[in-house]
Amino acid sequence: MLDRLETDRLILRRWHDADRDAFAVLNADARVMRYFKAPLNRAESDLFMDRIEQVFDLNGYGFWAVEDKESGQLAGLTGLAPVLFQAPFVPAVEIGWRMAPAFWGRGYAPEAARAALAAGFGALGMAEIVAFTTAENANSRRVMDKLGMTYDPADDFLHPNLAEDHPLRPHVLYRIKKSV
Repeated sequence: MLDRLETDRLILRRWHDADRDAFAVLNADARVMRYFKAPLNRAESDLFMDRIEQVFDLNGYGFWAVEDKESGQLAGLTGLAPVLFQAPFVPAVEIGWRMAPAFWGRGYAPEAARAALAAGFGALGMAEIVAFTTAENANSRRVMDKLGMTYDPADDFLHPNLAEDHPLRPHVLYRIKKSV
């Protein structure tokens, strides 16, 4: 189990109860949650953190809390998780990230995601990792490009957990394979 990873500026670690307040603020921020179904209230945020920890316990990996080494603040989350909905590319493991606005534009998302990819392809032995987002989420797509992930429009899909008429339902899929 990978409980902790480090980069030059970040610590990726398991979640602590002390993270709940900052995590709730992150998940309630409309700017952060712009490309998600809706911001989360405190109970939903706490449940999400509990599910993240359950995924860790079950699989040995999940979404790590991302802590800024300099300030000790929770910067967001980054990590790996099995895709739990039905889609043409499933079964798959996704990489994802969510950063607090105070940490935007500082390269933290790609830095943390590179560490997660290295763990996925290294210690966890994964052959391929995917990422997906709404079609118009240019910032996340830019991170996917920085990570060397590839995009094929033929892989675009409608997210099954969103209503048919939901404007965020069209999603793009990016992939990266373990280099040999």
